[in-house]
Amino acid sequence: MSDELIFETHGAVAILRINRPEVRNAINGATARAIASAIDELDEREDLAVGIITGTGGNFCSGMDLKGFLTGDLPSIKGRGFAGLVQAPPHKPLIAAVEGFALAGGCEIALASDLIVAGESATFGLPEPKRGLVPTGGGALKLHKRLPYHVAMELLLSGDAITAERAHHFGMVNHVVADGTALDAAIELSERLAVNAPLALEAIKQVVQQSPYWSHEETDRKQRELTDHVFTSEDAREGSRAFAEKRPAQWRRR
Repeated sequence: MSDELIFETHGAVAILRINRPEVRNAINGATARAIASAIDELDEREDLAVGIITGTGGNFCSGMDLKGFLTGDLPSIKGRGFAGLVQAPPHKPLIAAVEGFALAGGCEIALASDLIVAGESATFGLPEPKRGLVPTGGGALKLHKRLPYHVAMELLLSGDAITAERAHHFGMVNHVVADGTALDAAIELSERLAVNAPLALEAIKQVVQQSPYWSHEETDRKQRELTDHVFTSEDAREGSRAFAEKRPAQWRRR
């Protein structure tokens, strides 16, 4: 990868650590490119089933590197969006393990993830209007779908932050854990996902993400387009055999 991102594996789980603690893991161009490359590796490797994205130094991500922005070092990639991620997340499930600040683009990275585990002191916010900016990395598009409308609008228009506990209350965060243990909890959660069939996980994620854009008439057809191959796969037969034989399944991704 690069110095800006640490890529590790833990069994079938890929761990992406944003590694710019001196700027609270703010994203610059190099970091965005490194994240995009890591997402490609996660999707391409058959031995990996789930990804976790987190930060180093006690913070998740403080968003765009504003100093880099002023010099033209933009933290977006064409077709992939902010951090090389928010417009093109991985096909495989992605968990955000959040400690400290998840602000601006950092909050949008969390929103682009499929599950969120947060330390009890973590905070989420979109302070862009305080800087004369707009949260176009998914914040304005997604926050009102994860929180009640009026709660989301207060946060979007004020630029104020929300605590992990309150975000959990409204369902935006899956689990709140003791500070310093978010990554461990995310690994534990990821292992619960990774024992399942990879083809099924990817198909479920695609149906959930794409179905809001389908008309009523095309819903069944489009769902079948994304899932029929799962039912005819070797893994579907293996899952049934493993259940009958009372043993763990050995997935082959085909």
